[in-house]
Amino acid sequence: MKKTVRILGISLAVILAGLVGALGYVKYALPNVGEAPTIKVSATKAQIERGRYLANHVNVCIDCHSTRDWSRFAGPPVAGTTGKGGDRFGPEVGFPGTFYAPNITPSGIGQWSDGEIIRAIASGVTREGKAIFPVMPHPAYGRMDVEDVKSIVAYVRTLKPIDNAVPASEADFPMNFILNTIPQKPAFQTKPDTTDVLAYGGYLVNAAGCTECHSQQDQGKAIAGLEFAGGREFVIPGGKVQSANITPDTKTGIGQWTKEAFVARFKAYDPARGYMAPEVKPGDRQSLMPWTMYAGMTESDLGAIYTYLKTLKPVPNRVTTFVASR
Repeated sequence: MKKTVRILGISLAVILAGLVGALGYVKYALPNVGEAPTIKVSATKAQIERGRYLANHVNVCIDCHSTRDWSRFAGPPVAGTTGKGGDRFGPEVGFPGTFYAPNITPSGIGQWSDGEIIRAIASGVTREGKAIFPVMPHPAYGRMDVEDVKSIVAYVRTLKPIDNAVPASEADFPMNFILNTIPQKPAFQTKPDTTDVLAYGGYLVNAAGCTECHSQQDQGKAIAGLEFAGGREFVIPGGKVQSANITPDTKTGIGQWTKEAFVARFKAYDPARGYMAPEVKPGDRQSLMPWTMYAGMTESDLGAIYTYLKTLKPVPNRVTTFVASR
């Protein structure tokens, strides 16, 4: 009997030691995506303009890294806050911890090398080697063309410095362990030629993070079979929103939309065409979708996204896109 107890005790000790070792490895040896690349971005005028387009209208980096005005429809960025960071994502809106968008103006990351910024965008690791929670979808950005990522860096370097100290992000248990396993080395791809509309549309859908918001998730991953079918819930000032079904289902998605109607829906919110986001009063419809930013995409790019979305498997999933707070 004593021998059996002793064997069980030794076995338990071995198991505990292995568990502690595994947790220690995840906590302190990860993330492991390698050193930041030794890259110096040339920052030509064309590169900066490409980065401006991506950061404001495709990847919409400026959306989260600025202050959004929730007193107006779709929360457009407040003038003079571009890149200052501070947007908060906490437990009250369903996140496993409290995460903040950092200051990406030269006052925030001016001391970072170009390679360190590229590693953060494409691999999800800070200058200090800490994992970044994928509210910024770095797994998707790691599948972009590295030249596009460089262009974003070139543009960010031109932002007006804004002094704004942003609190450190903190993940709750067990996400504080899981988080370290998420960053991966980038798998950069070559941007398809715009003449290959389908492939280019797929590239833009990835860069714009469409699947992130328009897919219900379980433990941080899109639920298989429900990709792009909408229904992911977000709490925003004024109520709760569910992302729309953007599969080509004819009854609950965009199956009956024409390309012209799809493009027009975005362009209806384009500030360059005179749109001014209206004030939102209590009970009024509100949207998390940064319409005024995506509206700045070219009609050809929006058309390419439509072309790609129309090739997806139709998924019947009717959602209620907004419910006002009571």
